[in-house]
Amino acid sequence: MKLPEVPTSAPARAALFPLASRYRGRGRATSAVHEEGGSYRGFAHTERHLQCVWFDPHLRPPVLRTREGEDVVVEDPGVWNLEAGPDFIGAVLRVGPERRRLAGDVEIHIHPRDWVQHGHAADPRYARVRLHVTYFPGTLNTGDMSAGILQVSLRDPLAARPGFSFENVEVAAYPFAARATRPPCQLVLQPWAAPEKTLVLDAAGHERLRRKADRLARRWDEVGPEQTLYEDVMSGLGYQHNKASFRHLAETVPLDAVRAWAGQPLEAQALLLGVAGLLPETLASHWDEETCSRVRVLWNAWWKQREAWSRRLLPRTAWRLQGRPANHPVRRLAAAAALFSSPDRLSFAPAKCAPARAVAWAEQSLQAVSDPYWDRRVTWGGVRLKEPLALVGADRARALVVNVIVPFLAAAGKTEALPSDILAGLPRETSNSLVRQTAHNLFGSHHPGSLYATGLRRQGLLQIFHDYCLNDRSRCASCTFPALLAAWRKS
Repeated sequence: MKLPEVPTSAPARAALFPLASRYRGRGRATSAVHEEGGSYRGFAHTERHLQCVWFDPHLRPPVLRTREGEDVVVEDPGVWNLEAGPDFIGAVLRVGPERRRLAGDVEIHIHPRDWVQHGHAADPRYARVRLHVTYFPGTLNTGDMSAGILQVSLRDPLAARPGFSFENVEVAAYPFAARATRPPCQLVLQPWAAPEKTLVLDAAGHERLRRKADRLARRWDEVGPEQTLYEDVMSGLGYQHNKASFRHLAETVPLDAVRAWAGQPLEAQALLLGVAGLLPETLASHWDEETCSRVRVLWNAWWKQREAWSRRLLPRTAWRLQGRPANHPVRRLAAAAALFSSPDRLSFAPAKCAPARAVAWAEQSLQAVSDPYWDRRVTWGGVRLKEPLALVGADRARALVVNVIVPFLAAAGKTEALPSDILAGLPRETSNSLVRQTAHNLFGSHHPGSLYATGLRRQGLLQIFHDYCLNDRSRCASCTFPALLAAWRKS
């Protein structure tokens, strides 16, 4: 089957996840931030992502600029408001060449016109807003906003930040409200039979995968299917702390550049490590001959390419090198080089064959990636392991299948057998604190783990957390997820 020239339409993708409409169709939480994305062309994320950028000095550009051209430096972003009203309370700014001090509240939106559409102009709770932060630039009509409110756009300053990607903003890592002792949703679900509870999780899982497919389809529209899949797999290889740098590297060194070394994984590895700034510059005295030989080979290959990439090199500070040695970015880049320089590996055949076969083949291809040196090493010159250690382990391969391969198949319009054969048997990722916390909120402290034993249901728990629990400003009082559940049972 030939790869489609354009991704399938949103309605067609939605048809692949039939339970998704049931999850999102009722009880939208007015107090919750939904990870929907796609309301604005060119921005596939949410206000929650923008709030995280504003709150975190490591994500926020150091200097912003108002619509009138004045520089704005954030002295204090304010208190993240978990109640009704502006997003941040009591921010402190330094504005203009004289660095005048401005204190007040901050409201975050995707587009300037959201201020009007959300009715803030007439709401007294927004009377102390001094800064309106949006992703897109734009101008409101006279009278729509008080004259004293400054307007700042994040789009251009974020685009100028090397390595920044919204894909790598961990929205769940930021403050969220404490839950009630027994959340209302738990009270609603308590008398339900297990099959009814699992159906809710299945539906939420459908919705999560549908949204991922929509995001991939939008990126596909911009850079094509092969580059899209390459970027997302690279991001997944970066794990939590290096996701942004891996994605930035994939954008800097596109797939075509890696595939130019088809069948020559060491040349591809030299390219990725060289541009990443992770190729050792000298040979350490304690290294064994195998290590010295490998580094020499890589440098010989990198010297031939270095001049062409000299203006696009990543700083070494772009990488977080602490953590588990087996997950070191050098090992993951060796895996990426082997994976994407070989047409017989993952390539892009997942979109060219039956979905069930594509998923199994992708998982197998990811785990089969190897490198004679890194199969038995975790650091340069480290002790040679007696037994090989996978470059891409089973857990990471399953995570990539769930979060990248299956949504990519949906974006590619692979309709045959996707819901029944793929979704029900979705590989199960390792449980994490968000999965366990949301299950506790929904089912209480003594629930059976069998309620979310499948990969799809764990995806569903994550979606419910992001839609309802993550930014519930009412501490459950105004959350409408219980209403959705009540309406669900009646339907």
